[in-house]
Amino acid sequence: MAYIKSRKHAVARAVPPLGSVAAATLVALASPAGAQTTAGTLKEIQVQGTANPADYKTDTSANPKFTAPLLDTPQTVQVIKEQILREQGATTLTEALRNTPGAGAFYLGENGNTSTGDAIYLRGFDTSSSIFVDGIRDLGSVSRDVFNIEQIEVVKGAASADIGRTAPTGYINMITKKPQKEDSFYGSLGFGSANYKRGSIDWNKSLSGENGIGASFRLNAFALDADVAGRDEVKSKRWGIAPSLAFGLNSPTRVYLDYVHIDQNNIPDGGVATVGLPGYTNPDPLALGARRRTFLNYAAPVDPSNYYGTSSDFDKVKSDMFTARVEHDITPDMKVRNITRYGKTEQDYMLTSFQAGGLAANGLPPPLPTTGFLATPNPLVPATWTVTRNLPTNKNQENEIIVNQTNLSSKFNTGSVGHSLNAGLELTREEQSALGYFGPNATFNGRPLNNGYWPVANLYAPNPNVVGYNRLRSYADNDGRTDTIGLYAFDTLKFNEQWSLTGGLRYDHYNTKYTATVLSTAAANPTLPVGTLVGPTTLKTSDDLWSGKIGVVYKPAQNGSIYAGYSTGAQPPGGANFALAAGGSGNSANRTDFLPQKAETYEIGTKWDVLNNKLSLTAAIYRTDVSNEVIQDPTTLLYYQTGKKRVEGVELGVAGAITSAWGISAGYSNQNSKVISGPSVLADGSSALAYTPKDSFSAWTTYLLPFGLTIGGGVRYNGKLLRGTDGAVGTPAYTEAYWVFDAMAAYRINKNFDIQLNVYNLTDKEYVAAINKSGYRYIPGTPRSARITANFAF
Repeated sequence: MAYIKSRKHAVARAVPPLGSVAAATLVALASPAGAQTTAGTLKEIQVQGTANPADYKTDTSANPKFTAPLLDTPQTVQVIKEQILREQGATTLTEALRNTPGAGAFYLGENGNTSTGDAIYLRGFDTSSSIFVDGIRDLGSVSRDVFNIEQIEVVKGAASADIGRTAPTGYINMITKKPQKEDSFYGSLGFGSANYKRGSIDWNKSLSGENGIGASFRLNAFALDADVAGRDEVKSKRWGIAPSLAFGLNSPTRVYLDYVHIDQNNIPDGGVATVGLPGYTNPDPLALGARRRTFLNYAAPVDPSNYYGTSSDFDKVKSDMFTARVEHDITPDMKVRNITRYGKTEQDYMLTSFQAGGLAANGLPPPLPTTGFLATPNPLVPATWTVTRNLPTNKNQENEIIVNQTNLSSKFNTGSVGHSLNAGLELTREEQSALGYFGPNATFNGRPLNNGYWPVANLYAPNPNVVGYNRLRSYADNDGRTDTIGLYAFDTLKFNEQWSLTGGLRYDHYNTKYTATVLSTAAANPTLPVGTLVGPTTLKTSDDLWSGKIGVVYKPAQNGSIYAGYSTGAQPPGGANFALAAGGSGNSANRTDFLPQKAETYEIGTKWDVLNNKLSLTAAIYRTDVSNEVIQDPTTLLYYQTGKKRVEGVELGVAGAITSAWGISAGYSNQNSKVISGPSVLADGSSALAYTPKDSFSAWTTYLLPFGLTIGGGVRYNGKLLRGTDGAVGTPAYTEAYWVFDAMAAYRINKNFDIQLNVYNLTDKEYVAAINKSGYRYIPGTPRSARITANFAF
């Protein structure tokens, strides 16, 4: 965000208490910020502006583990800055990552287990458990608002050396806003389609005089209340507040204290039926032959606004995070940092899901307690067709994390070689607990529970206002905990103006403990009544992980680099979900007798800063190999850890200012993924990976006209997605490629006020944003919609 300096003469006024986000914004509009020293001189304040295209470019990472500027970093790192988020009206991490080609929430989940929150796939692998805030893991499968985020760094490729256990293809690091020495205020009020209402403030206030040690206070807050465009019943309602204090900003020792609280009360989205989509055929077993309902092959698609859930569905989230940072400059070239954080996220969630499956192998409707059913009582009258609401997703989960990181940065020379060293120690405890609930008409201690079903939903006109299922605790609960000690060191060795070497090594010792109580089944416990509580059973695993990265950089010119890099990653059993499975049997990758999943990334690329270093150009080719994947032998039906997958491709990027008025941020990704060893993971039997578009493109650009009008636009392209396989018959094995176009116009009325209009999906394109593993359900893309936002800056 650009800053416009002002020496506006104004009488200092007391800041009123914040009754609400909107009220604070309006009070600020009526009361311009000013500050007067005791000597009668006016203090310089800063006013945040919104029209500096050059702010799309970032020169350095906020992560101190990157020991070289991004231009000289031998790895693909994309930085999404706050200005782009404001211009696009992006409010969640999922929306922000639309600026990253090939990344997105493409996967809707299993049958009866819809994905929640930021379920991000990156380069072919689920990255939802590799989301960090200021370099510290952020737990919980929830939707993250970006109201307190300065920038988002997307690090691609195996990267366990940076942050410990991680997804094999990278991680996402969200950088929070921190108090600054200069006064500033930014507020916004927005309204739009689907009853969209949002207000936010970002206020920074210096608490000491010009010659003080530098104490500052910063407050970020927001409130959102909105339906979801194009979807019935689905709703987002949340608010958050993030106060922070800083001391010693003008001294060698700086202390930052911040707290973030977010409260959400949403109505979740379980998707709509895929009937009628391209590739859809009837879901009846192939063995039925001529008795299959072939008329379903030609059925009309459902209205994408349909909501198949019930009025009982909810998603309630509370999260709290407290962080204390201490920085001390030992010398001008040596700095030590210590960060302590405690975070807690609570999510209580219930969503009605459906399966829309086919007939049984004998041609009769399947038993309702075990299988969902698409019923067609009168094939000639589609208005009579129904789906069974039989798969409620219940989730009552609590995540806690406590972390202490100590980090030392130093610059020094050994002979003619310059060093930028960063080393540290991380101590982490992560815990997750989840409560168990009965499904509908469950069995407890061998007796039917009779806690009901929701009535079936009409396929083309579902009614959410129904009552039936009684949510009851089963006490089949589970708890997981992982303790980690991590040691790391990174260094960039600069040999001369042309050659440098960047490397890092990390050691982690982890200890995971998992305790679970389960309900017995006839197959697993034939001597016990079905539904008997068994346990608790405790499983443990621990091990040492070594990971590293190394890259060589050649600079043919001061503004350019050519590099080659190699990095590794690892994800131990239970590393993504804190759950363990007993060794020796079962198909879980979390078996205690399995080794960590491992990844290796090879990358060659080039980076250039052009147009007076205002515009960054990047290009890279890469390959990531993932080994120790769990696969099943088709003959013995036993499970082995011999699978191997590969993703390789090309990434291109551009970010910054073409002229003083014209800014751009764009990227293109080509991904070729395949299973090297093991069975196909796709419904169509091919060798590629699921939810991995081969080609994708994202661009955002703005132009500032001389009379204060900024016009902008964005485009996103996602190639065809291939869904996973689980034996489902007839449902779409893929989703079609799509283009989406957005537009923005902002007019600066004066230096303190501008108005902004965003229009999304200009062509009203219908597309599939996410699809579930069986292909029975999908999330429709957002239709054409609009928002208007008033922005205030003082």
